[in-house]
Amino acid sequence: MTAHVLMLSSSRQGSEPYLEHARALIFAHLGDIRDLLFVPYAAVTQSYDAYVDAVANALPECKVTGLHSVDDPVAAINNAKQNGQAIVVGGGNTFHLLSTLYANALIVPMKHAIADGTPYIGWSAGSNICGQSIRTTNDMPIIEPPSFDALDIVPFQINPHYTDYQPPGHNGETRDQRLAEFTALNPTTPVVAIREGTALKLSEATLTFEDGRENKADSEHDGFIFLGNEKTPINAGDSLNQLLDSVL
Repeated sequence: MTAHVLMLSSSRQGSEPYLEHARALIFAHLGDIRDLLFVPYAAVTQSYDAYVDAVANALPECKVTGLHSVDDPVAAINNAKQNGQAIVVGGGNTFHLLSTLYANALIVPMKHAIADGTPYIGWSAGSNICGQSIRTTNDMPIIEPPSFDALDIVPFQINPHYTDYQPPGHNGETRDQRLAEFTALNPTTPVVAIREGTALKLSEATLTFEDGRENKADSEHDGFIFLGNEKTPINAGDSLNQLLDSVL
């Protein structure tokens, strides 16, 4: 397995500027690469051009090219590695992102590019699509993709922006209850739930749990693995290689 993938839970941590908390993780993952092929398809209420500008402003050291602006998106994905580019996928609405990837016939090329070692960075929706499916996204299904099947880079489900906070007076289901519904129907499929400011990193066939937050004691646990009826805490620095056993 040559995948080199950084899956950030969020683009912001607390009130910090856009991508500020993730800069160290991003540049460590990129190495010498500073040319980013950015996929803006999760944007709905802002233009793709504005989204590219936001990422370029947050990462001024990098050249950011929007995939929507190239003549042949499939060729751009296929050639990203030889062009010295990393593929970056931003957050927004996961259903819109996946639907647009299907519409542009990009699912298979992205799978192949990532499997071939093209560096990949995603946050929020861009991380969600790295799992088996998007069935554990937090987003509203504002559009119906042809399938919920995602890139399947890791053999489990991802739940970004995880929180176990229960607002006073709120009588709707908690995040844990929603994830318990998924695991009740899919008892053998793990769900990795990660708090804002944290990330999963897959590199050299090793999966680790990373923390980009300045205050790493914000919570008792940084995330959890939901599997069947079990909820297992995970913390920064933990190896999650046991979740890769089926594909190694």
